[in-house]
Amino acid sequence: MTGSDATPSFRLAYVPGVMPDKWVRIWNERQPDVPLTLTQVPAGAAAERLLGGDADAGLVRTPVDREVFSAIPLYTEQTVVVVPKDHLVTAVDEVAPEDLADDIVLHPLDDVLDWESLPGRPALERPATTADAVELVAAGIGVLVVPLSLARLHHRKDLTHRPLKDAPESSVALAWPEDAKTDRIEDFIGIVRGRTVNSTRGRQQPPARGESGNADRGGARRKPAPGKSAAGKSAGAKRTGNSGRGAPKNDRRGKPRRRS
Repeated sequence: MTGSDATPSFRLAYVPGVMPDKWVRIWNERQPDVPLTLTQVPAGAAAERLLGGDADAGLVRTPVDREVFSAIPLYTEQTVVVVPKDHLVTAVDEVAPEDLADDIVLHPLDDVLDWESLPGRPALERPATTADAVELVAAGIGVLVVPLSLARLHHRKDLTHRPLKDAPESSVALAWPEDAKTDRIEDFIGIVRGRTVNSTRGRQQPPARGESGNADRGGARRKPAPGKSAAGKSAGAKRTGNSGRGAPKNDRRGKPRRRS
């Protein structure tokens, strides 16, 4: 059920690496009277923030607890390995897990990938954050496996990245508390799904002025007069070519007669 919108703005939380700029721009164009406020939250804290009412909806990483949240999957990211620019794997376009067998693969506490078995050798300690892990990569301590957006977020001139095949992937979804859907959330769903402003899906727009709710988009058509088809011809009439049959009465052909 769609709830009421008591707050003066639409509050959107998003996790690091997610870039909502395009959707925010479209929102501002379509909803100039409803400000959209953005708050970046740690990936592990997103659910708590949404349930606590700090945001109306969130761009979060999956999995999402579907017992308490509604969610719409948006996209899945490529997984990459972040390495120093002089690392051996920079010579290839794609890296396999076995290529990292001799490397220390850092595993930060805020890792968003669901590993069954991390490749490479484990570090003695896990870095607290992905940002800390990137610093260790730059210091030559090890390498780091992250979604592509996080590699770009923590980009450094002395580091680069390569796609890592056969690795877990991270997906991003739009989520909100199951019992707290509002018209504004419905509007934002339309934006992230690429609906146009005139789309008939989602919230129903009121009919244009002078049109009834059941009128066609081009306006209601006039019904043909009784006995005539929509093309204006007599019902059941047939075209007969040049035979003259079926021509209307008093249809004179040839030259007119002279009066005496």
